[in-house]
Amino acid sequence: MKHKTKKIILANPRGFCAGVERAISTVKLAVKQYGPPIFVLHEIVHNRHVVGELEQLGVVFVGDLVDVPRNAICIFSAHGVPVSTEMRALTLGLRTIDGTCPLVASVHNMVEKYHAEGYDILIIGHHGHPEVEGTAGRVSGKVHIVATEEEAEGLHVEDAARVAYVTQTTLSQDDIQGIRDILQQRFPGIRGPKSNICYATLNRQRAVKELGEQCDILFVVGSKNSSNSNRLREAGERAGMKGYLIDDEHDIEPAWLVGVSTICITAGASAPERLVQRAIVFLQGQGFSEFEEISGKEERVSFKPAVLEKK
Repeated sequence: MKHKTKKIILANPRGFCAGVERAISTVKLAVKQYGPPIFVLHEIVHNRHVVGELEQLGVVFVGDLVDVPRNAICIFSAHGVPVSTEMRALTLGLRTIDGTCPLVASVHNMVEKYHAEGYDILIIGHHGHPEVEGTAGRVSGKVHIVATEEEAEGLHVEDAARVAYVTQTTLSQDDIQGIRDILQQRFPGIRGPKSNICYATLNRQRAVKELGEQCDILFVVGSKNSSNSNRLREAGERAGMKGYLIDDEHDIEPAWLVGVSTICITAGASAPERLVQRAIVFLQGQGFSEFEEISGKEERVSFKPAVLEKK
């Protein structure tokens, strides 16, 4: 009996977005200009391989600013930070570089504008995520994080006629649609964008959804704490594929491949391409000999690296 050919389909676009490229370039440039150690508050992006590579260059990742020596250079991650963190860094005598993704910074500007106009601000996003905490901390008071439809239903605001919202940039449209519908029903005059989900997140999700009928399973290369990578896996599952989030090829369980004829591979916005290629080589060794790379939406967005803040 003739065996059916096993196939890998590689999605496009995938991997690094412009904000991640900028954040990594910012850290590498700081090491080159000022020499190690360079300190970074939290993970510069949510990928353990990227973090490990930068540590080899002399970058030190810290969980609190108190762990950074006075007058040392400290970079804020791509997820953004609250104003209180910026002020604390100044008080501690640190030299700072703001690695916040410009698209996240644009959400910060929106929040600050709404706050200045006296609105209650709703942030559709995940509790505890650094981007959401950074966005919420750009202003003081009248800020509410809304993570579920239940929270949207039970929300209390100061003035129902003066409500505005923004969204976390790494969600999916499916995540926010139900919440937004409830908010618009409860607050008919609510202000806000259709979403603040970044172009790269949307492009990667759309590419995966289009491959749903062609593939049995989806491998998303990305770390477990990466929001956009988790949303990619969920998008694939909604499209009909069994989804797995893998840091690299070592996470792939042989049992997942039993009975599978076609695999789709993509990568989260903070995952290096070399990890995708390693996963492909591994799967080819498991008998997935046929290969196809899908052409996708071309991304031309780029950002210049951040520079040392002037005091």
